[in-house]
Amino acid sequence: MLENIVLTEATYYILLALYNPQHGYGIMQEVEEMSRGRVRLAAGTLYGALNSMVEKGWIVQLPVEDGSRKKNYQITAAGLEILNNEIERLRELVENGDAIIGGNNND
Repeated sequence: MLENIVLTEATYYILLALYNPQHGYGIMQEVEEMSRGRVRLAAGTLYGALNSMVEKGWIVQLPVEDGSRKKNYQITAAGLEILNNEIERLRELVENGDAIIGGNNND
Protein backbone atom coordinates (compact mmCIF):
# COMPACT_ATOMS: atom_id res chain seq x y z
CA MET A 1 0.00 0.00 0.00
CA LEU A 2 1.42 3.33 -1.03
CA GLU A 3 -0.05 5.31 1.86
CA ASN A 4 1.98 3.38 4.46
CA ILE A 5 5.38 4.28 3.01
CA VAL A 6 7.50 6.54 5.22
CA LEU A 7 10.25 8.34 3.34
CA THR A 8 13.69 9.20 4.63
CA GLU A 9 14.46 12.89 4.57
CA ALA A 10 16.92 12.37 1.71
CA THR A 11 14.37 10.45 -0.38
CA TYR A 12 11.72 13.09 0.32
CA TYR A 13 14.00 15.89 -0.86
CA ILE A 14 15.18 13.95 -3.93
CA LEU A 15 11.59 13.36 -5.05
CA LEU A 16 10.77 17.01 -4.37
CA ALA A 17 13.80 18.14 -6.38
CA LEU A 18 12.67 15.95 -9.29
CA TYR A 19 9.32 17.70 -9.64
CA ASN A 20 11.20 19.35 -12.50
CA PRO A 21 13.69 17.18 -14.45
CA GLN A 22 17.25 17.38 -13.19
CA HIS A 23 20.62 15.70 -13.36
CA GLY A 24 22.48 14.33 -10.34
CA TYR A 25 24.59 17.36 -9.48
CA GLY A 26 21.55 19.65 -9.78
CA ILE A 27 19.63 17.36 -7.42
CA MET A 28 22.46 17.49 -4.87
CA GLN A 29 22.54 21.29 -5.02
CA GLU A 30 18.77 21.71 -4.78
CA VAL A 31 18.44 19.28 -1.87
CA GLU A 32 21.17 21.10 0.04
CA GLU A 33 19.52 24.46 -0.68
CA MET A 34 15.99 23.31 0.26
CA SER A 35 17.22 21.75 3.50
CA ARG A 36 19.28 24.84 4.35
CA GLY A 37 22.44 22.74 4.29
CA ARG A 38 21.21 20.02 6.66
CA VAL A 39 20.97 17.35 3.95
CA ARG A 40 24.11 16.93 1.87
CA LEU A 41 24.04 14.00 -0.49
CA ALA A 42 27.24 12.20 -1.41
CA ALA A 43 27.33 10.96 -5.00
CA GLY A 44 27.17 7.30 -3.98
CA THR A 45 24.17 7.91 -1.73
CA LEU A 46 22.37 9.91 -4.40
CA TYR A 47 22.91 7.45 -7.23
CA GLY A 48 22.00 4.50 -5.03
CA ALA A 49 18.76 6.26 -4.10
CA LEU A 50 18.06 7.20 -7.74
CA ASN A 51 18.57 3.60 -8.89
CA SER A 52 16.26 2.34 -6.14
CA MET A 53 13.57 4.88 -7.03
CA VAL A 54 13.82 4.00 -10.74
CA GLU A 55 13.35 0.31 -9.84
CA LYS A 56 10.27 1.20 -7.74
CA GLY A 57 8.83 3.29 -10.57
CA TRP A 58 8.88 6.53 -8.55
CA ILE A 59 11.17 8.30 -11.04
CA VAL A 60 12.34 7.73 -14.61
CA GLN A 61 15.64 8.38 -16.28
CA LEU A 62 15.06 10.60 -19.29
CA PRO A 63 16.74 9.85 -22.62
CA VAL A 64 20.38 11.01 -22.69
CA GLU A 65 21.14 13.65 -25.29
CA ASP A 66 23.71 12.75 -27.95
CA GLY A 67 27.22 13.52 -26.75
CA SER A 68 26.11 14.14 -23.16
CA ARG A 69 27.00 12.08 -20.11
CA LYS A 70 24.40 13.76 -17.90
CA LYS A 71 21.55 11.54 -16.81
CA ASN A 72 18.39 13.50 -16.14
CA TYR A 73 15.59 12.16 -13.97
CA GLN A 74 11.97 13.10 -13.41
CA ILE A 75 9.32 12.08 -10.89
CA THR A 76 6.54 9.77 -12.15
CA ALA A 77 2.84 9.78 -11.26
CA ALA A 78 3.56 7.01 -8.72
CA GLY A 79 6.42 9.05 -7.23
CA LEU A 80 4.18 12.11 -7.00
CA GLU A 81 1.58 10.03 -5.18
CA ILE A 82 4.25 8.82 -2.74
CA LEU A 83 5.43 12.41 -2.23
CA ASN A 84 1.89 13.75 -1.67
CA ASN A 85 1.18 10.97 0.84
CA GLU A 86 4.36 11.87 2.72
CA ILE A 87 3.41 15.56 2.77
CA GLU A 88 0.02 14.63 4.25
CA ARG A 89 1.71 12.37 6.82
CA LEU A 90 4.09 15.16 7.84
CA ARG A 91 1.23 17.67 7.97
CA GLU A 92 -0.63 15.35 10.36
CA LEU A 93 2.45 15.08 12.59
CA VAL A 94 2.77 18.86 12.79
CA GLU A 95 -0.98 19.36 13.40
CA ASN A 96 -0.91 16.84 16.26
CA GLY A 97 2.17 18.45 17.74
CA ASP A 98 0.62 21.91 17.49
CA ALA A 99 -2.61 20.62 19.07
CA ILE A 100 -0.74 19.35 22.10
CA ILE A 101 2.03 21.91 22.46
CA GLY A 102 0.11 24.81 20.96
CA GLY A 103 2.68 25.56 18.30
CA ASN A 104 4.86 27.22 20.91
CA ASN A 105 8.41 25.87 20.85
CA ASN A 106 9.60 28.22 23.62
CA ASP A 107 8.11 26.24 26.52
